[in-house]
Amino acid sequence: MKINNNSIKINDVTTHLRTFNVSSSNKLEVFSFIINANNFDYQNAIEQLLESVADFALSRKVNKEYKDKPLALSKIARERFRKYTENTGELGEFLLYCFLEGHLGAPKILSKLELKTAKNMYVNGADGLHYLKLSDGNYHLIFGESKVEKKLTDGLRHAFKSISDFKVGRNKKDGNKSGIMFEKGLLNSNIDREIEDENEKLFLKSIIYPSSKSNFDVDDAFGIFVGFEFNYSDLQQLPNRDFRKAIKEKIIELTEKQIKNINKYVEKHKLVGHTFYIYVLPFANIEKDRKMILKELLS
Repeated sequence: MKINNNSIKINDVTTHLRTFNVSSSNKLEVFSFIINANNFDYQNAIEQLLESVADFALSRKVNKEYKDKPLALSKIARERFRKYTENTGELGEFLLYCFLEGHLGAPKILSKLELKTAKNMYVNGADGLHYLKLSDGNYHLIFGESKVEKKLTDGLRHAFKSISDFKVGRNKKDGNKSGIMFEKGLLNSNIDREIEDENEKLFLKSIIYPSSKSNFDVDDAFGIFVGFEFNYSDLQQLPNRDFRKAIKEKIIELTEKQIKNINKYVEKHKLVGHTFYIYVLPFANIEKDRKMILKELLS
């Protein structure tokens, strides 16, 4: 499986500010939207990420079926995405997908929006399902968790709490299934929906349910996206060059303070041994900007 070329555009519409090695295996990636006239350039991001909506919302089969009908494909994808966001209001899942594919290089395995046939169905599962081939030839099966909250600390804390609940199959809604093994079963039973090539199907099944006969190891890992509010109005009177320098420094400083908290959350929730790929991205006004970006993407 290959990553979608459209998701790579996340690297064009955001600026990678810093990578923090939280531990020997966990990384914290700090991004910001591109700056234009002392503001985050959301319109540039929206325009360049539009094509990723179909890749995110629909299976590879559907994308292939409509490859010569781009307008129809866009309509189907936006309708699917729009119905989903009416229930969750999450922009984070879409951006998590873009970062895991476009920055990390971890292909999406399953389009969960296509499985959402009833209200709240699978809402309590992983926000994304990806895999990553490591430099040593082994693999990570990555379960996604996204949060878009006003405070970065709250977003990270809630993300790790959700991952802890997900790992043990704890669910706030009685009767709804969740957990790693449930997700793996969901993956296994719906591979035909996403993949046509039989060799790819066999390969993915070997990642979902590793065997001692395989010539590689597979570990469960987690991808986290947290969007948070960063008010920069007090800096906007600066010259453009000084503004860019100041906002970069402040975002990095704010994010670096979370390293101790992340390690604390990993220990508290007994998540040591898992690898975490953490992405953080600030917004000027979290509620206003989130709604505006979703509206533009789906209109």
